[in-house]
Amino acid sequence: MKTDIHPEYVESTIRCACGNEIKTRSTKPTMLIGICNECHPFYTGQQKFVDTAGRVDKFQQRMAKTKAAREAAKTAANKKRKKKSL
Repeated sequence: MKTDIHPEYVESTIRCACGNEIKTRSTKPTMLIGICNECHPFYTGQQKFVDTAGRVDKFQQRMAKTKAAREAAKTAANKKRKKKSL
């Protein structure tokens, strides 16, 4: 076999967003994850929204923006109709 072709296998720490730390071995010394078995709804039995990187907030902001644009277009169309009827 060839020597010195495999990465170094070291002690590793996996850190979750909830604060849980797991010790293991890996080729990376540290890993950051968004959800683990201590906070995942499947394992805990408690339903909660897992908001990774603010996706839920971003979606709600887009929906609000779309709704505002529709309302603005609707009022502009109503003003145009009123001008034509006069």
